[in-house]
Amino acid sequence: MAHVVVVGSQWGDEGKGKIVDWLSVRADVVARFQGGHNAGHTLVINGEVYKLSLLPSGIVREGKLSVIGNGVVVDPWALLEEIETLRAQGVAISPDNLKIAHNATLILPLHQELDAAREGANSGVKIGTTKRGIGPAYEDKVGRRALRVADLADSDTLADKIDHLLRHHNALRRGLDLPPYDAAALLEKLKAVAPEITPYAAPVWRLLNEARRAGQRILFEGAQGVLLDIDHGTYPYVTSSNTIAGQAAIGTGIGPSALSHVLGITKAYTTRVGEGPFPTEQDNEIGQRLGERGHEFGTVTGRKRRCGWFDAVLVRQMVETAGIDGIALTKLDVLDGFDEIKICTGYRLDGRDIDYLPVNSAEQARITPVYETLEGWHDTSFGARSWAALPAEAVRYVRHIEELIGAPVTLLSTSPERDDTILVKDPFED
Repeated sequence: MAHVVVVGSQWGDEGKGKIVDWLSVRADVVARFQGGHNAGHTLVINGEVYKLSLLPSGIVREGKLSVIGNGVVVDPWALLEEIETLRAQGVAISPDNLKIAHNATLILPLHQELDAAREGANSGVKIGTTKRGIGPAYEDKVGRRALRVADLADSDTLADKIDHLLRHHNALRRGLDLPPYDAAALLEKLKAVAPEITPYAAPVWRLLNEARRAGQRILFEGAQGVLLDIDHGTYPYVTSSNTIAGQAAIGTGIGPSALSHVLGITKAYTTRVGEGPFPTEQDNEIGQRLGERGHEFGTVTGRKRRCGWFDAVLVRQMVETAGIDGIALTKLDVLDGFDEIKICTGYRLDGRDIDYLPVNSAEQARITPVYETLEGWHDTSFGARSWAALPAEAVRYVRHIEELIGAPVTLLSTSPERDDTILVKDPFED
């Protein structure tokens, strides 16, 4: 039985929510494996819009088990708020259909304060974080001082663990001119929220391995995009977790042999939110047109996304790094009406041609894209559900992307509606 890993192949915001929802109908279990509530997935089902940040996209489908893996950092208050929002929309959520890894790290209010203080400081690199405490929580995780979901059920040791955590954080806070954090206040907050979170806690690794042995289909849902990977992305302008497909095994406790098919969600052009390099960015009328047609505003933050032409160099690099078997190409309809469309096929750096993004940020700033120009199309691709319904130029564009990135198009999305999807190959039938 095939198990599918879904990752974004660019800087996130590629339309993973719709594709994961489309795939979740075929899955039995949907598992988040990294990130936190800085992720934003928008689902449109029968005209109803669901906006998810921390919950797996399968939560809106009856009969599916949704799992938050140990690689995710969990803000318990944000999670409860998201659960209540979805319940108000008629979504049933209980410990029967939602499980949280008992070894998942908690995001605390002090993490959010530290995140905001650092991002607002007058010195240092501005990463463009969502200020939701994601990075500081991961820092505590690797520093072996984090509080985890299981700690909420152990009130006898919770106070000591908070004291250990605050010895580190209060030293940081002094350096940022923040007052010491009140240990007693944090303890009371955690004791109050514990009864609402602990019923969802479970040994997720065991549940997933049992599901695998039972022949159930598992869909592993990534957040952000592989270009934001802490190791393989555009460092330091990245997220604080590994976003490539291999993290699906580490972030849930299932062996890597279970990862049968990696699907890279890929936008037909390129966007990113926040700071950092963007070789094909169009800070002009073209970029504005792409942003307006694509409604390019962040689900979580509402921030306007930077827009540019498709960068085949970056996607090809991420196909190799993340082990992507096929891509789901999204938002093709945004390119409707352009007289010509450009694709970046290489870079120039200091007078020489290169076919990858250099690691050094100074070199990244000096590269210039090499473009290939294709004929655009004026017929609409919006809502197409077959290759025959697409303009011929749009088909040529898609086929050329496949050649340039070295991966086939598995799915093609032509609108936010889940049924406006052209299936080339079912990833679960790998």
